[in-house]
Amino acid sequence: MYDLIIIGSGPGGYVSAIRASQLGMQTLVIEKENLGGTCLNWGCIPTKALLKSAHLYQEI
Repeated sequence: MYDLIIIGSGPGGYVSAIRASQLGMQTLVIEKENLGGTCLNWGCIPTKALLKSAHLYQEI
């Protein structure tokens, strides 16, 4: 049994899930695609930042 069911794991959904968990709630997140939603995976985060991180990781 869940205290909270969140539909969508975008910026609002995953933050809500984290907060609910901090408050001790049993939480379920339903996402039809990648966790994090459009913004996290391909919308808001600039490609250059991801490429820079990948290059740094590869050098290490």
